[in-house]
Amino acid sequence: MTAISMLIDGRAVAAANGAVFERRNPLDGSVATTAPAATPDDARAAVDAAARAFPAWSAMGPGERRALLLKAAHALEAKAEAFAAAMARETGASGLWAGFNVHLAAGMFTEAASLTTQIDGQVIPSDVPGSLSMAVRQPAGVVLGIAPWNAPVILGVRAVATPLACGNTVVLKGSEISPATHGLIIEALQEAGLPPGVVNFVTNAPQDAAAVVEAMVAHPAVRRVNFTGSTRVGKLIAQTCAAHLKQVVLELGGKAPLIVLDDADIDAAVNGAAFGAFANSGQICMSTERIVVDRKVADAFVARLADKAASLPLGDPRQGPVVLGSVVDMATVQRCNALIDDALAKGAKLVIGGRAGSTLMPATLIDHVTPDMRIYHEETFAPVKAIVRVDGEDEAVRVANDNEFGLSAAVFGRDVARAMNVARRIESGICHINGPTVHDEAQMPFGGVKGSGWGRFGGRAGIDAFTELRWITVQTTARHYPF
Repeated sequence: MTAISMLIDGRAVAAANGAVFERRNPLDGSVATTAPAATPDDARAAVDAAARAFPAWSAMGPGERRALLLKAAHALEAKAEAFAAAMARETGASGLWAGFNVHLAAGMFTEAASLTTQIDGQVIPSDVPGSLSMAVRQPAGVVLGIAPWNAPVILGVRAVATPLACGNTVVLKGSEISPATHGLIIEALQEAGLPPGVVNFVTNAPQDAAAVVEAMVAHPAVRRVNFTGSTRVGKLIAQTCAAHLKQVVLELGGKAPLIVLDDADIDAAVNGAAFGAFANSGQICMSTERIVVDRKVADAFVARLADKAASLPLGDPRQGPVVLGSVVDMATVQRCNALIDDALAKGAKLVIGGRAGSTLMPATLIDHVTPDMRIYHEETFAPVKAIVRVDGEDEAVRVANDNEFGLSAAVFGRDVARAMNVARRIESGICHINGPTVHDEAQMPFGGVKGSGWGRFGGRAGIDAFTELRWITVQTTARHYPF
């Protein structure tokens, strides 16, 4: 068990009332982490600290901010073993997934460091003689980042790195499911030498989440909110932000389609589908959720994918290397078992895997899925995947778009021009041709459409999200007025 603290104004603190909550390991129920159960007053204190630190941090030169973020990247990488242990304890994640998280998150700090000198503006021609008109980007203020458990290092760092690079101060609200993992990110930032109050960290018991978030969003100093998580909770966050007129970036749920056209390289498509479907046991916002395959190649594709899925090691990540570790809780197992039962009762065929009795869920493929089955529409967020057979690219596009989500997608086909035209018709913020739906790079604009959210993280898109665009003029000559 690990006992952690919050961080407010550079000091490790408990909740003001001493309350704590426990996160238990999903496999055996052992206590993984004990963390402070913040009150709304604790949350407001964290925002107050960030607000006090904002003037000095926003005035700091870009080179100094860049150096600190680069130090944070190195400090994060040095904690790779600690991250792997924390993720295995708290969420049952594999060491492979933990290592990928740390590698990409360190790259996010490095990319954020490079952005400090890219926060530029524009001189805009004015019709007023002698008026120098400029569009200038400036730090917004305090940014509240709310990160989830499933890719905890990547998404925790994403919540704070670009806001810091832009000169904002931040409060990270850690996930109730991975508080120690998120706490390690804060440790790395502290070790890098960020001044007190620039980064603050709050943890809360699950039942207190709404009150804690409300207290911070309502605080006048909070100028931006970013949230990654489910569409259901994202809607609640959006409502709260709307009530207080706070700008928010939302990256929400997904039902990513992977289309296999009739001219696809089957081996490439199988490898891309297996990675996208089963990395982190399918618990990624970009996870391949529906495999949409042309009927002409479906039999060959499904047979090879089943062989690939059968070869993936499944087990407790605390006991050795695996690809499929534990899912996050038994509620996931029960939900997926119900989806499997519903699909099979309505005529679908179980290719491999099936119902699970524990959080060690096997790779599962369900073929001949149709729209009257729940799994066709609902996000599994688990290693349980639907295969939909179609006739031609028009039906493939229709099926790909036939859901409320629109985060990631993929198209496999040897005729790249044809595949590109298919990709253009898919309603998603991200689409990869001859690559998996699970693909993230720190410099890319990342986000979705429809029920998958709005706004973009990553690269220059992140600068747009976490700065204020101001119009400033300088009158360089005498100005004529009509009266």
